Amino acid sequence: MYISMLSNIMPESFDVSLYTPAEKDVLSPITIEDKQATEEERAKAAQVEAKYEYKEETVQNQVEKVNEIFSSIQEVNAKAGERAEENDVDTAAGLSSEEKVKQLKPLISQSAEEELSFDTLVTLVSATPSQLNIAKEVILRAVMDAMKTNVSIDELDNTKEQAKKKLLSASVPPELREAMIQLTDFYIVPNYFLDPEKTRQARQEAMEAVKPVMIREGQVLVREGQTITPKVVDQMDIVGLLDKGFDPVPFAGLGLLVIALTGILVYYLKDLPSGVRSANINLLMYCIIFLCTVVIMKLSSLLQAVDYYGIEYLIPAAVGTMLLMLLTNERIALVSSIVFSLCAAVFFNAETIGPMNAPFGFYVLMNLLAGIFFLGQKNLRSNILKAGLGVSFINVFTVAILLMLKNGQYSGWQIGSEIGFAFLSGFLAAVLTLGLMPFFEAAFRILSTTRLIELSNPNHPLLRKILMETPGTYHHSVIVANLAEGACEAVGANGLLARVGAYYHDIGKTKRPHFFIENQMNMENPHNKIAPQLSKTIIIAHAYDGAEILRKYKLPKEIVDIAEQHHGTTLLKFFYHKANENSEKEIPESEFRYPGPKAQTKEAAIVGIADCMEAAVRSLSKPTPNKIETLVRKIITDRLEDGQFDECDLSLKELDLIARSICETLQGIFHSRIEYPEEIKKKVT
Repeated sequence: MYISMLSNIMPESFDVSLYTPAEKDVLSPITIEDKQATEEERAKAAQVEAKYEYKEETVQNQVEKVNEIFSSIQEVNAKAGERAEENDVDTAAGLSSEEKVKQLKPLISQSAEEELSFDTLVTLVSATPSQLNIAKEVILRAVMDAMKTNVSIDELDNTKEQAKKKLLSASVPPELREAMIQLTDFYIVPNYFLDPEKTRQARQEAMEAVKPVMIREGQVLVREGQTITPKVVDQMDIVGLLDKGFDPVPFAGLGLLVIALTGILVYYLKDLPSGVRSANINLLMYCIIFLCTVVIMKLSSLLQAVDYYGIEYLIPAAVGTMLLMLLTNERIALVSSIVFSLCAAVFFNAETIGPMNAPFGFYVLMNLLAGIFFLGQKNLRSNILKAGLGVSFINVFTVAILLMLKNGQYSGWQIGSEIGFAFLSGFLAAVLTLGLMPFFEAAFRILSTTRLIELSNPNHPLLRKILMETPGTYHHSVIVANLAEGACEAVGANGLLARVGAYYHDIGKTKRPHFFIENQMNMENPHNKIAPQLSKTIIIAHAYDGAEILRKYKLPKEIVDIAEQHHGTTLLKFFYHKANENSEKEIPESEFRYPGPKAQTKEAAIVGIADCMEAAVRSLSKPTPNKIETLVRKIITDRLEDGQFDECDLSLKELDLIARSICETLQGIFHSRIEYPEEIKKKVT
């Protein structure tokens, strides 16, 4: 299993050259993150605009500074006026402008002292009070208008230029206007500042919002004929398509899958039927069927290389489960169908990206289960062909489901082709099953339906021998066969095997036919003249004489076992009690019991029950339905309590079904002889 799947899980690799056309479509086999592309996207996302903060208090501070400088100018002018009054001189002649500027500088800020020119300060202190008031109002309005908007460092010069235009219309002397312009230019400052924390946070959020760049499974990296670019090479390298080294992971994964599937099979293989064939032979047969099915699926997977719609649906996978149903049992076939479908999902992964083709695995599973369902319990060759037809219809139904689920655009030719191949698959599986069955039957000595039908032919030499030499036994065997077949079918056993086994189960009586009551026609019973011990020996010998005759004629082991086991270790009660009557001391029961073995199969046990029933009911003088049922259930209960069913897998429920079936058959056989109760007679008449 592992070796057959190796080629399907080996990582694909490419030998490519830059800027050459691609030889075929290259698809990503896995889903993986392209980390380099992700980082590039995050770097792009980080190029967000810087975050700024508007500081309203800056405007208020600058207004206060404008007020302060004009207050200082007024204070200097006021002091100059007071000194002039004290000296009784003209105010204008009291202090020079230079002296006023000297007195003004300590009153203003150091930055104003450094930035404002001496001429500007002279102009300001030389202006009249009315001119100063006008200058103050105009400057305040210009500063406030300019700074009520966002003034960043980059926008500062433009803002100052706009404010300057407003000052040009002021009704003041030119030199004062220039001083006002310089003063306004000085007091307009940035109020819209970069916020590093918010900027960092915004960039971080933008980067985090970028989703990882993923290369998705099945994504086309490059189309056939397209140029192989560096980006394509990088992506192929990321998904491992350029890796020439050995990667043990896929092989380890396949190993674990095979171990898991093998574990499932080993657990359920304990249910392989045993008894007539050894467990090792059954296991060998199962392994060969399993191997054949795997080989058929592997060879069918080669059809994927054929460019034809739906040709892969021709796989005759159902041959595996149909063979297992015919040669093992339903439980083994069901478990194996799961394993086969998983194997098929791996084998047919050429058109998929991953290691498994799940839709095709589902198709194969439905194919296999249909084979089990339609074959059922009737192991007839004609039923194999019917099962093949059923598989075909299920295949068509499954393909239709898959086409609808894909929801693609399909041509009529494509749909017809896929459905046609799916339909042929069922017939191909049936033909292969019919072809392989004879080989398994011959190699493992399996008793087939055909062989059983041949053995049931009345012209068979042994059946002719029974009919000619022991006609009473022949008639008895036919009735036992009818009883056993119906009872076996009631509990799911092989009814045909039971019928044929019943035909031959008493062939040992042909050695001494007149010692058995059904063959004693108008003659004295010879047992009346011999000792019970000798009678016991003759009666017991018929089972083993029969087995010896059957082996001599090379009849199947299943038939021989029924002849040898149908009496189990039951007690010959009549001769045992007769011997005790003639003996002074009690004789142990073991001396008058069949030496066995006990029944090993359901069929052998049921033939034994039917054999006992036919003789017992025949002895009833006036058989009624109640008498028959009472007798049947008593005989089964006695055998159960005697431990005759200890070595076969008959349950109490199955014993009840057997009793009902035998009662129905006996009532049909002895219908003309049954004396009904009075109340039934009245209803009939």
